[in-house]
Amino acid sequence: MINPQTNLHYHQIYMSPKKMKELRVKIINNLYQYDFYHNELQVQNPNINEKIVLVEQLINNIVLIDNIIQKNLYDYTLDRLNKVDKAIIRLATFELMEKKLSHKIIINEAIELTKEYSSLNDNKQYKFNNKLLQLIYEDLESNTYKKELLK
Repeated sequence: MINPQTNLHYHQIYMSPKKMKELRVKIINNLYQYDFYHNELQVQNPNINEKIVLVEQLINNIVLIDNIIQKNLYDYTLDRLNKVDKAIIRLATFELMEKKLSHKIIINEAIELTKEYSSLNDNKQYKFNNKLLQLIYEDLESNTYKKELLK
């Protein structure tokens, strides 16, 4: 299971881009599962997650993350997003809050995941996610949400 005492983040552990993508996919799967079961989260691949507390941090901060996403959804609500895209956006928002990687890398990775895994499978969805994540990034740059993020 996850060790909450560990201070390592997955950005601090060297991984090839391929391994990083695999880890993001596993995290998105966990977030997707969380959307259905909330309290019965089964962390996938516990060997990786013993060292990394990211999924736990995401879940612990899900209300804050969702509030940031909702604030930047104009004429739209979070519950209207399909669960795969919601998981991708939640992960990207958390990564943007942590500021461990360039926002361009985070947004690009999220868009690539959207293109590959979104059930809508169209250009509109990845453009929507791209615009939303850009708005979230700009919002985070102009505010101090990081102070609210629990470690």
